[in-house]
Amino acid sequence: MTDRFELQERVLRVVRWLYPLATPMRILMDVLAWSLAAGLAIYLRFGLTFDGESGRGFWQVLPLVAVLQVLAGYAVGLYRRRWRYGSYDEVAALAVTAAIVTGGLFLLNERYFFVRPIPQSAVLVGGVFGLMLMGAIRYVWRLVLEWLRRPTERTAEKMIVFGAGEGGLQVITALLRSRSSPFVPVALLDDDSGKQRLSIMGVNVLGDRHAMAKAVERTGATTLLIAVPSASSRTIGEIADLAVECGLEVKVLPAADELFSTEVGVTDIRDMTEADLLGRHQIETDVEEIAHYLTGKRVLVTGAGGSIGSELCRQLARFRPADLMMLDRDESALHQVQLSMHGRALLDTPDTVLADIRDADNLVALFMARRPHVVFHAAALKHLPLLEQYPAEAYKSNVVGTLNVLRAAQASGVDVFVNISTDKAANPISVLGWSKRVAERLTSYFGQDRSTNGTYLSVRFGNVLGSRGSVLTTFRDQIANGGPVTVTDRDVTRFFMTIPEAVQLVIQAGAIGSSGEVLVLDMGDPVRIHDVARRLIAQSKRDVPIVFTGLRPGEKLHEELFGDDEVDERPHHKLVSHAAVPPLDPAEVGATPGDASGWMRSMA
Repeated sequence: MTDRFELQERVLRVVRWLYPLATPMRILMDVLAWSLAAGLAIYLRFGLTFDGESGRGFWQVLPLVAVLQVLAGYAVGLYRRRWRYGSYDEVAALAVTAAIVTGGLFLLNERYFFVRPIPQSAVLVGGVFGLMLMGAIRYVWRLVLEWLRRPTERTAEKMIVFGAGEGGLQVITALLRSRSSPFVPVALLDDDSGKQRLSIMGVNVLGDRHAMAKAVERTGATTLLIAVPSASSRTIGEIADLAVECGLEVKVLPAADELFSTEVGVTDIRDMTEADLLGRHQIETDVEEIAHYLTGKRVLVTGAGGSIGSELCRQLARFRPADLMMLDRDESALHQVQLSMHGRALLDTPDTVLADIRDADNLVALFMARRPHVVFHAAALKHLPLLEQYPAEAYKSNVVGTLNVLRAAQASGVDVFVNISTDKAANPISVLGWSKRVAERLTSYFGQDRSTNGTYLSVRFGNVLGSRGSVLTTFRDQIANGGPVTVTDRDVTRFFMTIPEAVQLVIQAGAIGSSGEVLVLDMGDPVRIHDVARRLIAQSKRDVPIVFTGLRPGEKLHEELFGDDEVDERPHHKLVSHAAVPPLDPAEVGATPGDASGWMRSMA
């Protein structure tokens, strides 16, 4: 038995063979349409009969109709390939041609013949029928073309598309217009009750998300595409869970701001990443607003070799600063960031600065010599369990180190100072949280010091996707090694954002923040870590267990973005909150106290 793929091949061979005769074939089909239209009009006009008299009239006018159609078609451009056959662009030309043929036949029927061969009413009715039949022939041709282009189950993977909106429409159209498509959509799902009877290019909506199992059983699909670019992380996660239960591989489309800028193509379909599951609000950065304080200025980044610092340097470079100074105590990290930015890393240029923020005198000398206008302070110790064991190290780097950078910045007359903090500084209960809260308060002091002319502020955000040591990196490594995946608590939640988003917030903070503030990104709903682990394991298609280890000292079950005494205000950007930070006098900071964690807790 011949399958659809083989039948398509045969039809394509016939179409290719007839292609040189395309124009004569078009003319022939239109003349045949007019012949049928004229005969039908005469048949209806003469009481559903086609006797000798009406038949003679038909054969008299038929040559005129054929000549008029050919002449009008060439004049209008119908047979000069000005439009694709069967396209919507051709509709107006088809209507004009039919009107010319009908009008010409109406006049000739009245004056050319001694006796009218057919009634004038039959001419007008025949004109309407002729237009309808020519349009019908073109519509059938469009259906044939779509059928020929449609991928088959022999060459493409069966796919269910979730979302019958604009995203679903565009992706189904793209998939069904090429025989080389890797996927063939066989069903649609949508939670909107108003779309349950919808069909897109022959692909029917079979129900909402809860009908997924039945759709898989009915169609034999192996892949699900989530074609709802505006879907929340919770919705994506729930749909992904259902898909995994049904044995489907999950794909997604780009975000909304990427989707509608151009038409969706097959190449836009991609595997679901952790970022898709976690979902964040994308910051819309006003480049013009930012450029005024960065372009042509000397900019220094501490901790430039870290995940945030290195991305910060890469994004700052596009604002064309006069000098971009990348400071870190890790020479290997400096090598990597210079290599990522310039494609070479000889470490012999002034843009790389090897220094330790614990060395106060060296920092002052450096700042006085290089005179940066803008400073982004990203250097810090960040691993919570390790700092719980060694709180004095957190004090030396996150407190004293930050104070050293602040003093050097003040001494050299820095215009903008942005301290990078963490959500653990809100109502802190850990050494990391206390140390970063103290750093926020010290930054606020310098921002409110009348002897300081610049703007000093902090930026606070949650866990960063892809940063070194992040929970998702750990999960990937554990899954690759066969497990187990370790989660502290079944109900623990965290806020997440991508490195580029975090950096955009940091850069924008310098443009919209005021001295003494902390800026906080709206990161949407917190994500349950257990759900993320479970979904990553499901995507890996490996049997990896999850082990609950219990919350470690200093860890919260649910992180917070604001302290109890902080007010969420958003005067400049709907996704960026501003909160006041009480200052802390640097005189309170001295030599490493005997009880470093107790001192930081009391100062936080």
